[in-house]
Amino acid sequence: MIRKAEEKDIQNIADTYTRLLTYEQEHGSNSGWKLNLYPTIEVPQQAVPTGNMYVLEENGEICASMILNSEQAEEYTEISWLYPASDEQVLVIHTLCIPPEKAGRGYGTKMLNFAKEYGREHGMTVIRMDTWLHNEPAKKLYLKNGFRIAGTGKILLHGVIDEDQVYLEGELK
Repeated sequence: MIRKAEEKDIQNIADTYTRLLTYEQEHGSNSGWKLNLYPTIEVPQQAVPTGNMYVLEENGEICASMILNSEQAEEYTEISWLYPASDEQVLVIHTLCIPPEKAGRGYGTKMLNFAKEYGREHGMTVIRMDTWLHNEPAKKLYLKNGFRIAGTGKILLHGVIDEDQVYLEGELK
């Protein structure tokens, strides 16, 4: 079940970040995120009260989380998007996280399908997102689910992580 995250989920969401980033420290990073820098508990602490954070829950356990809103980073203005849209017509996916023990179960696709339906229901015409340029699992997931690469660029992720990003988009029909 995918639902809006609640206050009671904040620590569990943060724990999924820790599990992923600890795993990546030991096995190599796909996300480009950094343990104790981003994402941290502050992400759900800020997103849950706004109603923008969603979780996929199965058997009482958080299996995936993401933030959905229309907040495009400043770097988005530098991308040549194929699908032009006003800010209020753009749904942005942020901080999609699936802990390593839940990978490969289709949760990423379920979250993307939810985001597409959410966008359509809210009158949006485009979904945009960004990820670390070297995050091959995420790029593969997004491309498999109908998104296209719109461009690349540098970013200082949340003011703490200097990254090369790839920007992706999908049209909502």
